[in-house]
Amino acid sequence: MQLNRSATQQERHVHLISLGCSRNRVDSEVMLGTLFGKGWKHTDDLGAADAVIVNTCGFIGSAKQESVDTILECAEYKKTNPNLKLVVTGCLTQRYKNQLADNLPEVDLFIGTDEFTRLGELLDNVGVAPSGTSPRKVFAKRTHYLYTDAMPRVNTLSQYSAYVKVAEGCQHNCSFCIIPAIRGRLRSRPIDSVVSEVEKLVADGVVEINLIAQDLAAYGRDRGHDELLPLLKRLVKVDGLRWVRLLYIYPEHISDEFLDFFATEPKIVKYLDIPMQHASDRILQAMKRDVTREFLTATIRRVRERVPEVAIRTSVMVGFPGESEADFQELLGFVRESKIDHLGCFQYSKEEGTVAGRMAAQIDDEVKAQRQQEVMELQKEISAQRLQDFVGKSFPVLTFGPSEESELVWEGRLAIQAPEVDGKIYLTDGDVRQGAIQQVRIDEAHEYDLVGTVVSSAN
Repeated sequence: MQLNRSATQQERHVHLISLGCSRNRVDSEVMLGTLFGKGWKHTDDLGAADAVIVNTCGFIGSAKQESVDTILECAEYKKTNPNLKLVVTGCLTQRYKNQLADNLPEVDLFIGTDEFTRLGELLDNVGVAPSGTSPRKVFAKRTHYLYTDAMPRVNTLSQYSAYVKVAEGCQHNCSFCIIPAIRGRLRSRPIDSVVSEVEKLVADGVVEINLIAQDLAAYGRDRGHDELLPLLKRLVKVDGLRWVRLLYIYPEHISDEFLDFFATEPKIVKYLDIPMQHASDRILQAMKRDVTREFLTATIRRVRERVPEVAIRTSVMVGFPGESEADFQELLGFVRESKIDHLGCFQYSKEEGTVAGRMAAQIDDEVKAQRQQEVMELQKEISAQRLQDFVGKSFPVLTFGPSEESELVWEGRLAIQAPEVDGKIYLTDGDVRQGAIQQVRIDEAHEYDLVGTVVSSAN
């Protein structure tokens, strides 16, 4: 997170590291807003910080290891700055609060996914305890938290783009996933709260809103209604909002009514992230996914027929318990045939507390790694081929500023490129205007990225 640091010596400075998904990022932004409200300032220099916050991910093994490694790296700074307060928040704390507290004495506070809005108050009271008692270090009760538009928040994604989390928790019971145990069951925000937050962000200069939840299609179902479409119809009326992106819509609930609106509303970018996980019916059933390969193929076909310009993203998993070579080949065949625009592949992680974690026939790590590599090599070819079709054509691009690779090249994203997970477009010529949506001619296509020239003024 790159935020300006104040030089006032009397001010307290916090360094925040946000790990994991975009939903976690929103929580981190609320933490910053909470601290800013108490006079804290952000610093990019951990060595100059009075407190460091590590907002952790606890979803799969590799994410947990990254979180622990990051905590230990930050703890090293306490050797030269014994007054540094180290705080660990988020999913890892929620899931392993007692184990972490027992094994990481360097940490001053552990805060789960429900109480992090109290961060400023808890930091002020580190080490304080009633006479005859030990200071409390762990704050991780069962999660009922639901974000609202009234909470302070610092947008860290971009001056022009932001995530908006419309719900917490998840109503699915996938056998491999620990999220419902960490985050709780589905809890949807009121439509008015979401719209109010979007209006505030747009007033601050944001032109692109990326709606996120574990499953956007389930939004409102905890209240007995499908409310995604009513929400979208409100959001597209917000003056100044140019793009609305939908992330994580499970295929079971993509209705014709939704597709009709999606296809015809210009502010809704033609991009859908549709989690699929696998293509073998046997593995999908073991995952407790209520879909089949035939259904997934039909869904992709239906979406593309009704919205020809759509870009589809998905993620698949390899190495699920009992995944045979035949199952894997079926997945490869699905990837090859469906030609998904953006596809990520991750290795199954055996997680305690999940149904899949107790299954027999766990797959060797070497086999998982090899299968993941095969999927991504195939997807690299598919992506490069699909992007070649863009060369010579012009598309709207949201421009952001100089590239991290070189100040001589600016970068942006097409509507079919989501922040952080997809490729970018590098702008080498033309009248580039920061934070504008401009027409760009595509000059080159690579495996995941594009190169282009601005051919119209800002609008």
